[in-house]
Amino acid sequence: KTEEVTISTPEATLAGTLTYPVGWKQGQKVPLAVMATGSGQENRNEEIFRHKPFLVIADFLARNGIATLRCDDRGVGGSTGDVANATTFDFAKDLSHAIDYACKLGRFSSIGVIGHSEGGDIGFILGAQKKLDFLVSMAGPGIPMDSILYLQNVNAVKQMGLPTNFTKEDVRKKIMDSDPSPWMVAFLNYDPSHDIKATSCPVMAINGDKDVQVEAAPNLNAIKELLPANKRSIVKSYPGLNHLFQHCQTGQPAEYINIEETISEEVLADMAKWINGLKY
Repeated sequence: KTEEVTISTPEATLAGTLTYPVGWKQGQKVPLAVMATGSGQENRNEEIFRHKPFLVIADFLARNGIATLRCDDRGVGGSTGDVANATTFDFAKDLSHAIDYACKLGRFSSIGVIGHSEGGDIGFILGAQKKLDFLVSMAGPGIPMDSILYLQNVNAVKQMGLPTNFTKEDVRKKIMDSDPSPWMVAFLNYDPSHDIKATSCPVMAINGDKDVQVEAAPNLNAIKELLPANKRSIVKSYPGLNHLFQHCQTGQPAEYINIEETISEEVLADMAKWINGLKY
């Protein structure tokens, strides 16, 4: 069962799809995962490189007893709102309103977030605000954003066989000169450590070890070190997977579109098992 929803906020109108588990009946309370896309304006399916990962995740979770709410980003599809001046923190407000909407329905035993990439940042921002019962951070940052972009540039330059004789400050200046938008300024200056430290709900932080956009080792290690102790939290790196959690050869973004797989079945199964294991 799916339900098209419209969520009105002071800054935007969000259009989305609420998907209930297979066999769900009115009055039955089930877990709900509200989904947060990565950077760039994307629709509710997080459609990218001919793949629709959020649609695939919603379908898999519905077959495993978990509801989902996924919305078009503001300014995309059926959603309205100012994008030009919006930052990660504005997108976090949008997701917060989606969570409030779901809470008012009174149909869910727990409400958490599945956030991919920048969506992981958004999840930790809301986790720090005590808005969540759980969080799945898929390739979410654990180190400052300027460090992530520096590592991205190092990787790209190495791929071209060129020397990496530049600093993080060089990268910051180059990016700011080419894109001084409000989103980029806020993004470059964001350090997720405070929000990760303040997130006390159970967290599943995962990444692929071939991710070249948000490198697994430095980010997962930081998340593991910063997270408050919680026996239900897990941090896991998946061998051979890229930023989209596809099995890949190099992990480079150029591969994404040519890989038939949208998302690893092992990752889907692990997410469903973990969320269902959280009893509220």
